[in-house]
Order: sequence, then structure tokens, then C-alpha cells
Amino acid sequence: MEKIATRISYGNALNELVKIRPDLFVLDADVSHATMTLTFAKENPERFFNCGIQECNMLGVAAGIASTGRLVFASAFAMFAAGRAFEIVRNSIGYPKLNVKIGATHAGISVGEDGASHQCCEDIALMRTIPGMTIINPADDVEARAAVLAMADYEGPTYLRFGRLPVPVFNNPDTYKFELGKGVTLRDGDDVTIIATGLLVYPAVEAAEELAREGISARVINIHTIKPLDEELILKAARETGKIVVAEEHSVIGGLGSAVADVVSEKAPVPVVKLGVNDEFGHSGPAVQLLEEFGLTTAGIIEKVKKVIGK
Repeated sequence: MEKIATRISYGNALNELVKIRPDLFVLDADVSHATMTLTFAKENPERFFNCGIQECNMLGVAAGIASTGRLVFASAFAMFAAGRAFEIVRNSIGYPKLNVKIGATHAGISVGEDGASHQCCEDIALMRTIPGMTIINPADDVEARAAVLAMADYEGPTYLRFGRLPVPVFNNPDTYKFELGKGVTLRDGDDVTIIATGLLVYPAVEAAEELAREGISARVINIHTIKPLDEELILKAARETGKIVVAEEHSVIGGLGSAVADVVSEKAPVPVVKLGVNDEFGHSGPAVQLLEEFGLTTAGIIEKVKKVIGK
């Protein structure tokens, strides 16, 4: 199966978007070779601004451009777009509800050898706290490109999360349709629901297939929009399967698992088990080995499912 990093999908989508949106501007914090906005910069120099290693300033500039009615995507590593620049995102973009799209790449521990300083596993939690912020975490190339194009037509602050590590392309580009705030049921099941986002969606499908061979029927839901959350789909799954495992390449504190637990505990209480990065920092190492070490794999999902089934 072909594998493409969603950061590459982001760059390709911007190159496609500029053909239909002449009001598009793209900013970068001097990492365009990594965020994959480099091609856009070369082909559209009048629409690209390298703001230097100044993420806070870049997002302030983005807010200014957005205030003139133009479409702007601001690109940087997740650790610095969500972490370093949080106050600017909150006060200069979120508070005035400006139409800034934050393209945050290199999220999660799969950044690999760059180590804990760059492995942002807190960004979803941070962005969830900003009123009105939309959060998108696509699972593959098809979904990532579709999300970028869809968000260009959505008015409001948006955080788009992309990864460094190539991931399987499992969606069909001819039939896939991105719908903001709507989860996607990839596999039906009656015994347990696996809710996944981003990099862990395809391993969730693999886990369900393996569990089926063991007689466990697992439903798989892809949540690409973490905020606003598809509460209706999640509650339906909770009521019909009675058990939930949430898998994400993010801290177990404040991410999708927390969002799901909030909804379920209030409206349809069932056991919810989280699979993510526990209350610890990552460290330097090859991305695939780090994912295995932290249990963010097909095997890790299967283990959590069996744990909740045991409950």
C-alpha cells in the first residue's frame, strides 16, 4: 500500500488550492522544506511570506491578512504553532474569530529523532481550549488534501494537524468526501468500538481485522474532526457496543480520548479506555520504533480492546 506523509499532502493541497483561490496567502516560519510549502513558495512568490523563525509574529501577520478578508494558511511545526504561539492564537486569532488556517506539521512522537522538544503531544489539548477553534487531524493523504480544500471554504479559525511519518493511503480519492464535524465508520461491529484519529486510524482497521479472527467484533470510527466532535455518531456507538477504545498519537490528557470521555460520561456512560502517550515526554529515536515503544500500534490497540472487553 502506498504511503505518504500528510505534511506532503498539505503542501500539495495548497498548490491545488491557489488555482481556484486567488486570494490565498501562505506563511511559513522558515521551515518550508519540512512543512512542504516550498513548492508553493517557488511557484507563487507573491503569495508566500517566510516570516523567519518567529512563529508568534507569523501568526500575528496571518491575523492581519485575514482581517482584510483574504484566505491565509500559516505553517509551522505543531510544537511551535500550538505551543510557543498559544497566546497569539488565542488572543489574535481565536478571540476575534479570524479566518486563519494553521497548518501544523510534525505533530506527535513520530517526529522521531528530533526528540521531546519537537514531539508535540499536547497541541490538540491546547487548541481544544480555545473557544470556536476547529481542529482537524486527517488520517491519510486523501483525507488531508480534502480537508485543506474544504477548510478553505469554511469561515473561522482552524487548526490542521499533519505528520512527518509516511502513512498508508487507504481512502479512495474518487469516492471520499470530507464533511466537517462528521466521523466516518470504517468498519461495523457489535462488541466494542475503536475510535481513532490521524496516524492511528489505519492501525485501528488492522486491529479490527485481527480481532475478528479471534471472534471479537470491533466497530472502527475515524474522527478527523476533533472539534466540533461528532457526538451523535459516538453516542450511537457507545449505546450499541457498550465499550470504547480511543487511539491517538497525542497525550491521553486533553486529546480525542478526553473529548470522547466527556461526551460519553455525560450522555451514555460506558467504559472508555484511552491509548495514547501517557503523562511523559518522548525522546529521540526512529519514528517507527518510538511508536512501538509507546504502544501506538496495531498490537497496542488490540491489547486495549481486550482490556476493555475484559471489563
